[in-house]
Amino acid sequence: MTRVRRSPEEIAANRARYEEHQKKGLEFAPKALPGASPLPAPEIAPDKIIHREVIPGGWYWSTHIKKHEAFRVSLDGGFSTISLIAWSAADTSERLNLPDTVKVQWTTALGKGRVIFSDMGRVMFSVTEDSSGAHDGLVGGSTFTSNAAKYGQGTRNTRDNLILLAAKAGLDKRDIPPGLALFAPVRVDRNGAFLWKPELLHEGDYVELRAEMDMIVGFSNCPHPLNPDTVYRPNPVTVTRIAATEPPSGDLCRTATAEAVRGFENNARAAV
Repeated sequence: MTRVRRSPEEIAANRARYEEHQKKGLEFAPKALPGASPLPAPEIAPDKIIHREVIPGGWYWSTHIKKHEAFRVSLDGGFSTISLIAWSAADTSERLNLPDTVKVQWTTALGKGRVIFSDMGRVMFSVTEDSSGAHDGLVGGSTFTSNAAKYGQGTRNTRDNLILLAAKAGLDKRDIPPGLALFAPVRVDRNGAFLWKPELLHEGDYVELRAEMDMIVGFSNCPHPLNPDTVYRPNPVTVTRIAATEPPSGDLCRTATAEAVRGFENNARAAV
């Protein structure tokens, strides 16, 4: 493959176009998203609970979810980071895409009011509630190597858990997208270095994700690779599947950015 060299003028023109596109995107974006969801988490009406799963530290779980159902992921048993991946139930070649999720919304802050995209430009999840805003879409999960270096041999890691999870869905490791790490307080400093900011988390934190299509969803409850704790001690995490509710007119997640609007238009076209 021949590499095409670009002149300084072409590079400058490309940058100018990108910056103009970014400016338009940021002008349309909301000036302020809602604040954090209240703590403690409100009770879910018993008749709205489809299933409740407690994922032990180090383990994984997967399930199907239908359009407009929701998950509440909550730290009822103490702090833990849990990684999430998803595939379209209709076609598993369509899957979670964090690079596009971050890029088209002009932010790495994936909290209340944001959406999570697939690699087909459709919306997979809307973040309808979130008490922390401390989630990581950049670094990825732990591996055998990263765990062995920090904790020694014999601890479960996110990568291996997701391979097992994918196999149970009839998929393999090539089908695994980068996972969204919930309750991972990662931030980036002005020099581009990743920082771990535990003060962003609170006791009993939770996040609610509304499904925008039928999906296979997987979770892995293992420590984040940037967590400085050298003792392997992930706590159990509760995942509650909540019955479907039609989104209200003017729903923030559906209208907050031009990119979200286009994503939901893509969802609607695919449903025809």
